Amino acid sequence: IFSYIACFWFNLEYNTDLQQDIDSETSGHFRDTLMNLAQGTRMEGYADPSTAAQDAMILWEACQQKTGEHKNMLQMILCNRSHQQLWMVFQEFQKISGQDIVDAINECYDGYFQELLVAIVLCIRDKPSYFAYRLYNAIHDFGFHNKTVIRILIARSEIDLMNIRQRYKERYGKSLFHDIKHFASGHYESALLAICAGDTEDY
Repeated sequence: IFSYIACFWFNLEYNTDLQQDIDSETSGHFRDTLMNLAQGTRMEGYADPSTAAQDAMILWEACQQKTGEHKNMLQMILCNRSHQQLWMVFQEFQKISGQDIVDAINECYDGYFQELLVAIVLCIRDKPSYFAYRLYNAIHDFGFHNKTVIRILIARSEIDLMNIRQRYKERYGKSLFHDIKHFASGHYESALLAICAGDTEDY
């Protein structure tokens, strides 16, 4: 449902079709995965323990073989299985391979396809932690990537920004408020801090 809403607002805002833009501007398995996500075909609230091990084996084989067919199966499972199902699949993957699925993906793939697969896994596991990770990278690793910081803060401000702030501080030792204040300046800093808000100990 969310994918359909996102596509609708994209079309309304930019007067263009999101799926057509994905199709024309991207390529390969990266494009196929984005298209799958945009179509909103993920199952909701369904979990089948009997197939979790089977799905995990397919994912493990996809990380070993890396053929086009295996990549298709990998993205189909990650884009279409329910969150509850994928939680079990990730646990089974750890048992089968002795490795966390994120580490396996990072070892076996690269480029935009790898980044997208990791993003899907991290969002399924803990969405606030994923956005905390994105914010930290945008602030520290890319010379304060303004668009990323703005997009996340505004998009999540009325959803789970408090949880994102909590994960950020737990993981990186400094509050999000502190890091924005340290790296931004002027009216831009003031606007971001107003969105972020902050506790007394953040100042």
